[in-house]
Amino acid sequence: MEIIRIALNLVNSLSLMFVIAFLLSKTKAFKNLFFSENNLIRHKVFIAIIFGIFGIFSTYNGFPVDGAIANSRAIAVIVAGLLGGPIAGIGAGLIAGIHRWAIDIGGFTALACALSTVTEGLVGSIGYKYSKKTKQKWFLGFVITVFAEILQMMIILVVAKPFSAAMNLVNKISIPMTLINSIGVAIFIILLESIYREQQREAAIQSELALKIADQTLPILRNGINRETALAACNIIYNVAKVDAVAITKGTEILAHVGVGSDHHLPGEDIKTYATKVALEKEELFIANESGAIACSNDNCLLKSAVIAPLTKKEKIIGVLKIYKTKENAITKVDVQLAEGLAKLFSTQIELAEIDYNAKLLSKAELKTLQAQINPHFLFNALNTIASVCRIDPETSRKLLINLGNFFREGFRNNSDIVDIINEINHIEAYLEIEKARFGDKLKVQYDIHCNSFQLPHLILQPLVENAVKHGIYPKKEGGTIKIRTDENIDTYSIQIEDDGVGFDYSANNYTEDGIGIKNVDKRLRSMYGDEFGLQIDSKRNLGTKISINIPKRSA
Repeated sequence: MEIIRIALNLVNSLSLMFVIAFLLSKTKAFKNLFFSENNLIRHKVFIAIIFGIFGIFSTYNGFPVDGAIANSRAIAVIVAGLLGGPIAGIGAGLIAGIHRWAIDIGGFTALACALSTVTEGLVGSIGYKYSKKTKQKWFLGFVITVFAEILQMMIILVVAKPFSAAMNLVNKISIPMTLINSIGVAIFIILLESIYREQQREAAIQSELALKIADQTLPILRNGINRETALAACNIIYNVAKVDAVAITKGTEILAHVGVGSDHHLPGEDIKTYATKVALEKEELFIANESGAIACSNDNCLLKSAVIAPLTKKEKIIGVLKIYKTKENAITKVDVQLAEGLAKLFSTQIELAEIDYNAKLLSKAELKTLQAQINPHFLFNALNTIASVCRIDPETSRKLLINLGNFFREGFRNNSDIVDIINEINHIEAYLEIEKARFGDKLKVQYDIHCNSFQLPHLILQPLVENAVKHGIYPKKEGGTIKIRTDENIDTYSIQIEDDGVGFDYSANNYTEDGIGIKNVDKRLRSMYGDEFGLQIDSKRNLGTKISINIPKRSA
């Protein structure tokens, strides 16, 4: 009956301890302390202090048995060791053990219990190494505690005097304390693991939020960061993350502010908060947990806490992303991770937008280069041809002048990089009519147009046709024929420019010997549609050359 009474009293003592632990487990500070990914010494010291205090509380919450105290102090120090290793376990053991001995609670077992408390912290620390490798941590805790309680009983027998009183005490408390405290450690570990799983669920929610926001915002930010794109991104974050306010700045200028405070945090104005200035100056993430830390210049601002994450481009800060709450100390770990993750995604997207912009500038520059290739030499040759025809055939010379005008009009088109295929056909038709006037019967042209209703980059065909004339037909004594064909396929539109001229050894890659025109055409196609849509060239010496282009329907 005495053993049952002791066991019930231990259960009552244990219940109060678990109530306090459960309430603490709901606080952000407790979660951050015990489940931080940073294995810092200060965290272990904090664990030692907290569980050392738990151990002291267990001493006071114990009950007398034959001049000693039966209690659950072992639970606190063993769990500390399992969680934080030697620093936490031995530290908690010293705190609770020295207190047990110093105030002389429990009569003749004070020193023995103090020594056993430190020993139990050490035993828990030994289990720390194995806890990382086992899935059944609660069972490990149970076994470790059984062993630690056996050691405690042995220390009491050795240290406590008189021996007869120590033996009588051990006979009464060894079984209930070993059983109840071992179960208590197992339950405590299960409680901590449930908190960890809750943390994992919060992290999963944060990841889901980040992915959902990223999916909606990244296409917007591909156009760069400005007031319009920043406002769209802030609206998405505000609606999805359910925060009180979201803002994006570029330098010290507010690009967008959505939610509480939008009446005075106005786009185009300078930043209003001291916290943002600090984040910009220090170039690092800043968390403000009270309105004083935010320090808005508007005294009526309702924003009380914030996380401010830098936006960077080429490792240089260009602005910030801000998530606000209207309550103090309301910024959670999820908020911080969300802001930090989105800021990194946005920064990457801003850099990609600049790359896209530079690619467009490069494409325009290449187009200008192609236009510049329509050189004065061709113009002089064309004018000389027209002048020679003018005296003997005025009507033909008139048509040639019209073709020359059409050629240059299409060649120097500036309003768009993308044109209809019919415009490109008209352009090369004007060019070939002038060349036919120069070469006479040596140059023949065949058009086989099966599709004339798609779009492609401007000045794609003319350099290829010119290459066929200059390097295929012209060097051939008897001349030859150029064939131009368009077709519609399942996924693409195709264009072939074929000549039966002198051809060349394609493996030598000398089809670009005429300059940068063909290179630029191939590069522009690959840049716009992908490497699989570059020029396809088939040439054989003395047989001719065929160049094929495929334009994907998704872009045409």
